[in-house]
Amino acid sequence: MNILFLCRANQQRSKTAQELFSAADKSNQYKSAGLSAKYVAKAGSTLCTPELLEWADKIFVFETTHIERIQEHTSDKYLAKITNLQIEDKYLYFQKEFVLLLLERCDLSLSFGFKSSQK
Repeated sequence: MNILFLCRANQQRSKTAQELFSAADKSNQYKSAGLSAKYVAKAGSTLCTPELLEWADKIFVFETTHIERIQEHTSDKYLAKITNLQIEDKYLYFQKEFVLLLLERCDLSLSFGFKSSQK
């Protein structure tokens, strides 16, 4: 499965998620990108493209505004692929509390043996 993580700048949240799951789960392919050209340019990171959205079987975002940004450019074409993890932009790259939230909220964690506490 192709999994895409999207946040604003592709610097903290989506980059951490991509690297965490890539290291722990070799059965899927993971990529990440940012949704703001301004912040992506500032960070020197990867900007989301229509090709990335098309590539992804599943898309994880971190805020409702990320879904709205995608809809602005693609209408409802990718909505069925999107899961909102609802994790605010207050965590640093690989911050322990953030990693624990990712493992708890991302159903991909089940694919490599972690149990999610959400039902």
